[in-house]
Amino acid sequence: MRTAALKAGPDAAVPSCPEWTVSKLVRHMAEVHTWAAQAVVTPPEAGRPEWQKAPRDFDEALSWWDNGLSLLVQRLRETPADRPAWTFGEPALAGFWTRRQAHETSIHRLDAELAIGHDLPTLVFDPEFAADGIDEYLTVLVARRIELGNAVGGTGRLLVHAADAGRTWQVRLAAGEPLVVTAPQDAAFDEDATIAGTADAIYRALYRRPNHAIVTGDQSILAALPSP
Repeated sequence: MRTAALKAGPDAAVPSCPEWTVSKLVRHMAEVHTWAAQAVVTPPEAGRPEWQKAPRDFDEALSWWDNGLSLLVQRLRETPADRPAWTFGEPALAGFWTRRQAHETSIHRLDAELAIGHDLPTLVFDPEFAADGIDEYLTVLVARRIELGNAVGGTGRLLVHAADAGRTWQVRLAAGEPLVVTAPQDAAFDEDATIAGTADAIYRALYRRPNHAIVTGDQSILAALPSP
């Protein structure tokens, strides 16, 4: 991501994040990594760690990001994954942040690649990793968006099929209600829409990034999911 950001330049627009420049993207990532590094070592009862602001100067922000990322990686390596830690989802364990930051960084790496001018970067995520990102979005991030007031905007049933990862999710949406996500268990699951393709394509699609996923049926069902 850092390499792509430098190649694009600080003033380049990030088409997948409207009104963002690469400079804003780098500051955001620097702030996220610094904050997550603190969260890894914050007990659940201590509450949400303070969010620190990165410098606005691009070179200073890069240096700040390097330091924050190094601290995050160090703490993730040194902290047992099953140690209680503050998180915004389940489980409230330090290992939550390994998964969350892997996907946060990967999606924003894609943004940096798009800022260079590639419509569909050659970067392709490993099927198992991308499938895990799909699962995290459906089971963790959507719940967080609902908690923050970004409710599910429609009602229906969505079938998500990542063929190359051999994984399928049955998703039930109800306006204003939590998402219900299960593994295939109902042979009579009467989906209103299906999103299918490689895990990489669906991963990008759920994060509203350019993709080759195939959506059939009522496309408004997919649009009703909260934006990540």
